[in-house]
Amino acid sequence: MRSEAASRRKVVLYNPKAVFFTMPLGLLAVGSHLDPERYEVVIVDARLEEDPVATLLTHLPDALCLGITVLTGAPIRDAIHASRAAKRARPDLPVVWGGWHPSLFGTECFEEPSVDVTVQAQGEETFAEILARLEAGESLEGCAGCTYRARDGGVQRNPGRIFSNVGGFRPHDYALLPVERYFALKGRRQIDYVSSQGCHFRCAFCADPFVFGRSWAGLDPVRMGEEIELLWKRHRFDDVNFQDETFFTHADRVEGIAREFVDRKLPITWAATMRADQGDRLPEESFALCRRSGLRRVIIGVEAGSQEMMDRIRKDIRREQVFRSAEKCLRHGIHVNFPFILCFPGETEASIRASLDTARELRAMSPTFETPLFYFKPYPGTPLTAEAVAAGYVLPQTLEQWADFDFYRSESPWLTPEREALIERYRFYQKFGYDVPRGLLRPLQSLARWRCERRAFGFPIERALANVFFPPQALS
Repeated sequence: MRSEAASRRKVVLYNPKAVFFTMPLGLLAVGSHLDPERYEVVIVDARLEEDPVATLLTHLPDALCLGITVLTGAPIRDAIHASRAAKRARPDLPVVWGGWHPSLFGTECFEEPSVDVTVQAQGEETFAEILARLEAGESLEGCAGCTYRARDGGVQRNPGRIFSNVGGFRPHDYALLPVERYFALKGRRQIDYVSSQGCHFRCAFCADPFVFGRSWAGLDPVRMGEEIELLWKRHRFDDVNFQDETFFTHADRVEGIAREFVDRKLPITWAATMRADQGDRLPEESFALCRRSGLRRVIIGVEAGSQEMMDRIRKDIRREQVFRSAEKCLRHGIHVNFPFILCFPGETEASIRASLDTARELRAMSPTFETPLFYFKPYPGTPLTAEAVAAGYVLPQTLEQWADFDFYRSESPWLTPEREALIERYRFYQKFGYDVPRGLLRPLQSLARWRCERRAFGFPIERALANVFFPPQALS
């Protein structure tokens, strides 16, 4: 009789190099959903390995398949490197790409000869069906949610898979990850967890509506309470970072989750995403319950400071909702991150100033409020990108060019040197001036606030001094 190890087929999943240490939840989701009696899942995270490709190759001799999650940008280059190395070692090994970039460019990814299959949108059921067909020696013809290289060398795109309720997927098996390694790299015992997929909203700069069709589904609060309590007993983390696109989509669900944490007496804090309209509608008693359950921070995307620009980018919120949500968070001692996006195609100087002024107003409310400023980058699959392309903007045309796509660099045809100088100075002075007062730096912080209020940025001596004592961190 064959042993259990011999009867299971090995499935290897690879997470490319990146500059952040969020746990690879996409790979964890597809790997956990596979039948553990049929498959042995191995996750290789390039961020944790001295020589990730060498580690990867040790797992390939008896593997059924190699799956790689691919984000747009620099991870593409490492995904290509790993895929080619795998094909050199095992020319017969099927290589499957999934994640955001293949969801948007399911056919274009086949420019890379080592790619055999790409998966679009939700991957749990699609990847499981791909493996079953590979194991049986069957074609991928008609396998919903994927695109594949046919035997004649052509590329065949199958119909999309219907969006599934995440409650029907198997629980994420964190035993597939070296959890303590992530704690060490993060510098805190923080676990990443995703409780929902998709988003109902239609923001014109976001690819979610294109990928998920504005569908959303979330886990039941009781299941979440059980899972997170079990995870806490195993790993003794002190914080949960929810990686949901829109965690506060349904107020009753959020209240149920908070009650689970309180009733189970979980000694944790947590952070999640919240839209301004959701925060505006959420009752004060719900804010209080969430705070009591450990809510420490929310991210509320503002993106623009004028109602005209908010409407143009289809944010579907009102400016006053941002401030009412901010006031509620302030009352309940909840920290907030309010991201802004600047230099949309065709954005006026007045609109940019309105965003900078709105960011300053929010930052001035509390040193626990952050207002990070980002530059618009034309992400594929979004209405604003389609507008930009129609106006003459040229997107990257090859995988190599997409690998050079950097979300943090400021190059853009809508960003003049004058705009960049103004924004970069605002970026510094808002953060520095409204931060927690710092001893001998207090006079410089007062000067920074004065500069922001009057847009007076000449001779920025305090910026130079602060950068000496607190050098900015590289994001990419």
